[in-house]
Amino acid sequence: MDRQNIPTDRLLRLATYASVGTALLLIGIKATAWFMTGSLSILGTLVDSLMDVAASFINLVAVRYSLKSADDEHKFGHGKAESLAALAQASFITGSAFFLMIHAVERLSTPKPVTSIEAGYVVMGLSIIATLALVLFQYYVIRKTGSTVIRADALHYVTDLLTNASTIVALFFISFGWQIVDPLFAMAISLYILYSAWQIGTDAVHMLMDRELADEIREQIRTLVAEHGDVSGVHGIRTRQSGQTKIIQMHLELNESISLAQSHKITKEVENILKNDFPCADILIHQEPKIKDIKNNS
Repeated sequence: MDRQNIPTDRLLRLATYASVGTALLLIGIKATAWFMTGSLSILGTLVDSLMDVAASFINLVAVRYSLKSADDEHKFGHGKAESLAALAQASFITGSAFFLMIHAVERLSTPKPVTSIEAGYVVMGLSIIATLALVLFQYYVIRKTGSTVIRADALHYVTDLLTNASTIVALFFISFGWQIVDPLFAMAISLYILYSAWQIGTDAVHMLMDRELADEIREQIRTLVAEHGDVSGVHGIRTRQSGQTKIIQMHLELNESISLAQSHKITKEVENILKNDFPCADILIHQEPKIKDIKNNS
């Protein structure tokens, strides 16, 4: 394995282990809070954590599979396992949102008192601390790896932070006798969870459908190629993402007087330039003689 990939692999695995461990810890904390208070808002965060465990296990398996090297049946690697896991996670999140919405409507029609509010404050505070620590680590991993599945997981836990905070606010209002705030906050939480699921699912579908990389990345590629003095132009740039691998294809325009050996040497140099900025990229370059009617396009 390339030495540059070893830290990335470790970070991805650590992120998935941390996610599973935190989700299990939060289930224990929130289950205790729910039994003590009976708060529907806390139940909502508990249900979300139960979904987290399932999603985190899926992510753990998907990341391990996506890091496998390419083989005869998967010559572009196994990176899209990350997108499939993110899509599955979006489904879990959607299910938890609807479950919470149903219970919120039920609580509105049949109100129940919330008790032991002080214990709820303590438990939800601990949940926020544990979740914040995980999210900070996940964003560090995202900066280092750009992983779609870790980004989806982090977005989910950011949602958890917001739901935990809103639960504390709901408990505050309940302490003054505003019992109706509990199901109303639960409904608001469920709507935000649905919005998060939409974001995660959309990103996963874009990757599975081989959407082009962002415009700024494509422009960066074009700029890097133009740095080589022997390159006359570039066109036909095609890009996509598969897990940790960016796949870049292009047509390189070279002076028609250049020999085949020189052409190969220049192409290799351009590939190395791109590799400096995109070390895990899969790059395919087709050389073409510089002809006047060739137009730059992408």
